[in-house]
Amino acid sequence: MTQSTAPLILVDGSSYLYRAYHAMPPLTNSAGEATGTIYGVVNMLRKLIKDYQPSRMAVVFDAKGKTFRHDLYSEYKATRPPMPDDLREQVTPIHDIVTAMGLPLLVIDGVEADDVIGTLARQATQNGIETVISTGDKDMAQLVSEHVTLVNTMNNTKTDIAAVKEKFGLKPDQIIDYLALMGDKVDNIPGVESVGPKTASKLLNQYHSLQGVIENANEVKGKLGEKLRAALQDLPRSYDLATIKLDVDLPVDLDTLAIKQPDLKALSTLFEQYEFKTWRQEITSESSANAMTTNTPESSQKTDYQVITSEKHLSEWLERLKKADLFAFDTETTSLNYLEARLVGLSFAIHPGEAAYLPLAHDYPGAPDQLDFDQTLATLKPILEDARILKLGQNLKYDRHVLLNHNIDLQGIAHDTMLQSYVLDSTATRHDMDSLAEKYLGQKTIHFEDIAGKGKKQLTFNQIALEQAVPYACEDADITMQLHQQLWPKIQAIPSLKTVYRELEMPLLPVLNTLERNGVHIDIFMLQQQSDTLAHDIVQLEKQAHELAEQPFNLGSPKQLQEILYEKQGLPVLKKTPKGQPSTAENVLQDLADQDYPLPKVIMQYRSLSKLKSTYTDKLPQQVNQQTGRIHTSYHQAVTATGRLSSSDPNLQNIPIRTETGRRIREAFVPESEYKLLAADYSQIELRIMAHLSSDQSLLTAFSQGEDIHRHTASEIFAVAAQDVTSDQRRSAKAINFGLIYGMSAHGLSVQLGIERHQAASYMETYFERYPGVRDYMNHTREQAKKDGYVETIFGRRLYLPEINSSNGLRRQYAERTAINAPMQGSAADIIKRAMIAIHHWLSESDTGIRMIMQVHDELVFEVPETQVELAQREIEKFMTQAAALKVPLEVGVGIGDSWEQAH
Repeated sequence: MTQSTAPLILVDGSSYLYRAYHAMPPLTNSAGEATGTIYGVVNMLRKLIKDYQPSRMAVVFDAKGKTFRHDLYSEYKATRPPMPDDLREQVTPIHDIVTAMGLPLLVIDGVEADDVIGTLARQATQNGIETVISTGDKDMAQLVSEHVTLVNTMNNTKTDIAAVKEKFGLKPDQIIDYLALMGDKVDNIPGVESVGPKTASKLLNQYHSLQGVIENANEVKGKLGEKLRAALQDLPRSYDLATIKLDVDLPVDLDTLAIKQPDLKALSTLFEQYEFKTWRQEITSESSANAMTTNTPESSQKTDYQVITSEKHLSEWLERLKKADLFAFDTETTSLNYLEARLVGLSFAIHPGEAAYLPLAHDYPGAPDQLDFDQTLATLKPILEDARILKLGQNLKYDRHVLLNHNIDLQGIAHDTMLQSYVLDSTATRHDMDSLAEKYLGQKTIHFEDIAGKGKKQLTFNQIALEQAVPYACEDADITMQLHQQLWPKIQAIPSLKTVYRELEMPLLPVLNTLERNGVHIDIFMLQQQSDTLAHDIVQLEKQAHELAEQPFNLGSPKQLQEILYEKQGLPVLKKTPKGQPSTAENVLQDLADQDYPLPKVIMQYRSLSKLKSTYTDKLPQQVNQQTGRIHTSYHQAVTATGRLSSSDPNLQNIPIRTETGRRIREAFVPESEYKLLAADYSQIELRIMAHLSSDQSLLTAFSQGEDIHRHTASEIFAVAAQDVTSDQRRSAKAINFGLIYGMSAHGLSVQLGIERHQAASYMETYFERYPGVRDYMNHTREQAKKDGYVETIFGRRLYLPEINSSNGLRRQYAERTAINAPMQGSAADIIKRAMIAIHHWLSESDTGIRMIMQVHDELVFEVPETQVELAQREIEKFMTQAAALKVPLEVGVGIGDSWEQAH
């Protein structure tokens, strides 16, 4: 037996088939052949190969026809529906591609894929070989041992002995007993009626095995005991049906599972037929063919990575950069904090596979001589600031900050691969360079931790030896150029996405740079006072909770809270945790508080104040930059699915406004002396966008006439004159207006309004009768999304919905709700971005002293000299209302004050 340190990889191909089928959108090639499952299965196989670099592997599929289990039980799998036609037609192409990739393919008659995998795993263990089984099938947990691990490529989870115990509450050798007790409706395996995971686990923990359960069946009380005793004669057969065979007579052994060289010609033909263009490009040469199996940067492409340490070499590269149509560059720095980061070096690339690193500040012991820091930056400055010399980067907003720290104002920003990926498909992947290289280039990059270490001992880049720094830094620029060559043609092919990229995301980059550097001034003393007040209130609430509980307990302990609420006070259990314990989650406590149970109400108040204190009043003063005396958040363009900006360190989007205590935090956001804060907020923008998209005449009329839309809706739903609408009716109408555009169900509305479900359903029915255009828009959008696989904003931004045709009802319904809401959320995001760009240009060209300092949801906040308040109010409102031409007017509320709360 040939030994290897690499594990044996066994792939549950049948599991892959169904998981890919349900996870992937219904893709087809130009001939109309289904390709989504093919793509999903092959992509998972490629990832496995890349992650484990195996020398032996088998991809195992179920054979057609009956197995030995049908002989044991004629009704086995009798209720399972037949394989969908569009899945069946993809099975043979998958087999063909697997074979062409050089991977051993196994389809054994009379047994299932599980049995083949179990047998091979046992043989590997007997020969001292570790085994990794790639599957999503829970039944496989019975195979887990010290030498056998399961991996789920869909969610990147591994299941070892400890994970089995955590997930099932059982040991791997109890899993067959567990499966026998539960039975399996899909495979039509009879178990014990009504016994699910929790009950099965409980019985086995009490009696240790299925045999123990059977022997003690008479001890089990109540209905469970009755059902258990009624199932006793079927349990041994259920056990046999659930047991994976470990002794299948196989036509192969471990040595015959060696991965072979791929058949490049066959792969090329198959990838061409099914229109997997990127994969086909990868195998046009022998080196890229190796990438199919090893997928390392070295094997996928030869590289020429250089280090610049002489004036002559620098001059040569600078001349090349000046003449290039476009060059990629990246900065290496001392910190991720954009205001504190100092430059350590820069890397450049003009063509794929060739890059250079210019080290400037490596200062580890024995570091080689480097070019003079200040002199070199002075030489680079004209090129970096020349708008005619076009630059490309990955997250260039950060690099622009770093260069500004050295008085270099980067111009000529033509492309950003992070934003290209985000515009192309916001949810396809994370948009960091490592993830993009893996998805679009099939390359595994050098991670920073690989060269710098982790945790407290992690080195900063200036401490990293050039031998390691050069490949890492050069790769950054090289990969960025390669990504651009992949992504930019894809965007150009879709004119609407090209417009979003060119006219929204790229112009917004310098706007956010300015916004972040401006920062916002806070009153630290006021926050400290608020913190003291909160601390006092928290102590009082804790005392009150102890009095209500009639004993002291840790309010932060879910276990102690469970005991107090459910065991001692006997409160109703509204929801349970995955492990079957009564839940103390926030939404559950809120529901209990809404039912006027006093202790949950106090706990909710305690949690709310504690969060405000720890997240804001305590933390914000610590986040003030020592040099500027202001807070500088980070705005993220490529995080949310819909196009909205998010922020972090601190997260300004989450500062609460619904409670008086939360609003008080905004009082600490103040202007500098002789300035005012101006807050400009779009009024009901998503409802206005709904009116525009749906063309509903009643909505259009109400907005065009400047009516209060919630009062108007209340008047329609409750059949009263507008002037007679009560505050409660307006509140209900507001919940309906916003709830429906977020896809709220009748149940959700009934909970929010505290009414019966049938009454909520009646409100919704009346709403759609009064606003038929909205109903038609929603129906049309759902159908269009199912056809196209995506929805678009007014300006052409796309949100792909891979679950819109899912056979899983919950996933499909969520995708349908997203399809309705995303065009409104995304269009609102696009509109405020357009406004920000226009206002930024105005402020850049004028000498007003006005600073844009925050963007929060549909609101922009400015710091305005007292002498410029009237001008600011007039111009900002104009730019914001003119940011889009809708069928209804955009309305902006403008407030001015000595704090954000006053202005808001």
